Amino acid sequence: MRQLRFIINLKKPYLFPVSLCLLLTSMTSLADISKAPAIHLPAIEGEVDLVQLQDKLVYLDFWASWCDPCRDSFPWMAEMKEKYGSDGLEVVAVNLDKERTLADKFLDTMKVNFVVAFDASGESAEKYKLRGMPGSYLIGRDGNIQASNLGFNDRDKAKLEAALKVLLQQQ
Repeated sequence: MRQLRFIINLKKPYLFPVSLCLLLTSMTSLADISKAPAIHLPAIEGEVDLVQLQDKLVYLDFWASWCDPCRDSFPWMAEMKEKYGSDGLEVVAVNLDKERTLADKFLDTMKVNFVVAFDASGESAEKYKLRGMPGSYLIGRDGNIQASNLGFNDRDKAKLEAALKVLLQQQ
């Protein structure tokens, strides 16, 4: 399958919206929703409430301890938080394990510099109509879902980072 490649040139203003459209439509659609559903969950440090993060670009990721691609995504999420956190990126990783101890064992092996929340009931995943793991959503500062991605592999890294950059510059 041939891969579509394009370069975002911010010196030509008409290319920015075109590039943004191409980039975001190339990402997998996970849900038929535009407004990000509100979630309020317990986290490692206190609680997380997406409504309170509306002034930030949020990378929302759903994961489980048994999911190998989820394991692969954690170093990348930590890298993105480190690179773009000061620009307004917030990473929120929601664990869906039924037992918190499984998540804790997983987290003991990872560098985590972002918000980790817990939802053993899976209600937040239902709100987002999650179809598989890891499933991630880019939520703009306006509270709308700008893009989504199903799974995680090396090819996704560049695509997701490009989307982050575009949305951080746009907002």
